[in-house]
Amino acid sequence: MDWLATFLHAPWLPQLLEGTGVTLQLFCWTLVLSIPLSIPIALGRMSKFWPLRQLVNVYLLVIRGTPLMLQLIFVFFAPYYLSVYLVKLGLLSTPLQTPDRFTAAVFAFVINYAAYFSEIFRGGIESIPKGQYEAGQVLGFTRPQVFFRIVLPQVVKRVIPASANEVITLVKDTALAQVLGVLEVFTLAKKSASSNVSVMPLIAAGIIYFILNWVVSWAFIRIEKKLDYYR
Repeated sequence: MDWLATFLHAPWLPQLLEGTGVTLQLFCWTLVLSIPLSIPIALGRMSKFWPLRQLVNVYLLVIRGTPLMLQLIFVFFAPYYLSVYLVKLGLLSTPLQTPDRFTAAVFAFVINYAAYFSEIFRGGIESIPKGQYEAGQVLGFTRPQVFFRIVLPQVVKRVIPASANEVITLVKDTALAQVLGVLEVFTLAKKSASSNVSVMPLIAAGIIYFILNWVVSWAFIRIEKKLDYYR
């Protein structure tokens, strides 16, 4: 067990644990903001109002058609360069400051994952038989009440497997925040591996990602079992 003691007392381990905290913050903020945002986007995609539907379609096309890394860079640098251009045109007095790196990363992740979650929810909503809506209206429910009390609980049950895959991907995608200099676990693992001339920090980072994804998988299995009564 000497190797375990050596691992637990490694000088780079506290840094990796600190980076894990940043990774978890990025992960949690993305989930908390992107999932609620995805529902109105899904409804906009299904809207009969043509301009709104086309606007959502363009948004989805851009987000799904470009790499997340490029979106991160754009969100961080675009406001400053756009403001410089507006200053040259005399429309702005001073250029905007570049946003906080972590905030920019959260924003980019949210708009990216909201697009993917919206398509998952759209598929779930469209899979609900129209009779469910008609039955709710017969019972005297308003359209919003029918959606939130009857349709949405069934949709959540149906989209759990696909959502689990997206959430697992999100855990791994947090490593892309390194492009903005966010000190998440993978960035710190690379720096520690380089400074200590050892592969152990990278192995430790892999173990951390594995544990996080195992927890996510376990949580979704539990949620799916809780929703079995919607069969």
